[in-house]
Amino acid sequence: MTPRVTFAMAARVLAQLRRDHRTVAMLIVLPALLVSLMWWMFHDSPSTFDRVGGPLLAVFPAIIMFIVTSVATLRERSTGTLARLFTMPMGKLDFLLGYALAFALIAVVQAVVVVSISLYALDLDIRGAAWQLGVVAVLDGVLGTALGLFASAFAATEFQAVQMMPAVMIPQLLLCGLLIPRDQLPDVLHAVSSFLPLSYAVDAVTEVASGNGFGDGAGMDALIVVAFILAALALGAATLKRRTT
Repeated sequence: MTPRVTFAMAARVLAQLRRDHRTVAMLIVLPALLVSLMWWMFHDSPSTFDRVGGPLLAVFPAIIMFIVTSVATLRERSTGTLARLFTMPMGKLDFLLGYALAFALIAVVQAVVVVSISLYALDLDIRGAAWQLGVVAVLDGVLGTALGLFASAFAATEFQAVQMMPAVMIPQLLLCGLLIPRDQLPDVLHAVSSFLPLSYAVDAVTEVASGNGFGDGAGMDALIVVAFILAALALGAATLKRRTT
């Protein structure tokens, strides 16, 4: 890995996104719209929104980032762009880290928008610090990016890349604690959920929302999310193909 090449790759991805206004809108605006829709659904039950609103700040960014990055990476392979990039002094990890860095910057903007709207427009009630909630939201967006980069290695078309979302993200959505607390799941499902990264993303947000900051339970959950991100990027580099077959 060469930092100069990684940053150049990140700049390339950001330049592409700057020209794709619809994708940028999807990445930054859509999570806030979805959270607002949930607030509207539970408008007559504010306590319910306060319970699920925090976890939604983990779930929505991760899912949206997963879809966009998996399709974008697959497109780089299917068009032959990735093969041409690899004719230059660039390694697989440079490519993946460049993508991850670019989308991490997008995740910062995404988190600022969705957390600000949730706290100050939708009156989401949390006991923890807003900046810690924002940091966790950024990590969750980067998690979705890393999982998308890894999953794209197993798709041959953009349609297959989209199909990876139900296979990878829906089980995590069901078991992460959003619908029912993980400690109330059947023993087998609870054990399975302990191996799923989105579970710790939701746990980190929930801990911050309940007042347990990074010095308490949220810090360990955030570190586990970081570990999943690094593992997904490493596996993605090991399985990345230069082109679809």
